[in-house]
Amino acid sequence: MLVPLFRFLSRFPLPLLHGLGAALGWLVYLASPSYRRRMRENMARAGFSPQLRAAVAESGKSIVELPFIWCAAPERVARHASEENWELVQRTLDSGRGIVFLTPHLGCFEIVAQQIALRTPLTVMYRPPRKAALKPLIEGARARQNLMLAPANMSGVRILAKCLRKGQPIGLLPDQVPQEGEGVWAEFFGRSAYTMTLPAKLAQMGEAQVILTYAERLPRGRGYKVHFVALEDSLDGTPAQQAQVINTAMERLIARSPAQYFWSYNRYKVPPGAQAPAAPQGEQA
Repeated sequence: MLVPLFRFLSRFPLPLLHGLGAALGWLVYLASPSYRRRMRENMARAGFSPQLRAAVAESGKSIVELPFIWCAAPERVARHASEENWELVQRTLDSGRGIVFLTPHLGCFEIVAQQIALRTPLTVMYRPPRKAALKPLIEGARARQNLMLAPANMSGVRILAKCLRKGQPIGLLPDQVPQEGEGVWAEFFGRSAYTMTLPAKLAQMGEAQVILTYAERLPRGRGYKVHFVALEDSLDGTPAQQAQVINTAMERLIARSPAQYFWSYNRYKVPPGAQAPAAPQGEQA
């Protein structure tokens, strides 16, 4: 049922889908107290409360645009996207080094891998959805020409490491809460967040270039601009220090388009089996 619905919606123009999405964002915000509270708290902690109204609309757009991104013809989707600073990526590819693309939940993150795969083969780590009905839809949409999926387990890690050793690029979501034992506690907008250590490990293992990337959603459904930004700081140090470097880089990236971040995500949850971090003195008081 879901696949035919998404295919039907994919026929609509992107400006209409974004208009419907903005309305959906407000409907969900007004109907769900827990959703509303988490979004407000996360934005206030990060200092972006003035962007709240825009963020509510953008969150709805991120859902209603999925039929277009996943089910529309690839050439049609590509016509709605442009790149900024692709030269950084091309220089790295020409040098023969592998690339670790880090894409946070910012803007239309689903289109980023598709755009990269139009120019070079890309393997991305993929965690299957909890609902089985979504699996064929998401896997079919994400596994396109030049775009390969690696499962979020040790087998997938070996696939990603092998790609980097061959000088091929890979992609990861760095702000997704990992499972117990796969992360460390590092500050994210002033609060401890369980953060994955895998990106730094893979980058060091393959002597790869880390490039931050996100797809900015343009106003009035005009499409997307995919940005590529080099990681400024070194990933030397302990796993906790490496995770902090990546979280800080994510904060700088989010500050470029704060209304388009996924603020309703429970970024600060404690995964099963993980020990909760010690509360700062202020919070204990």
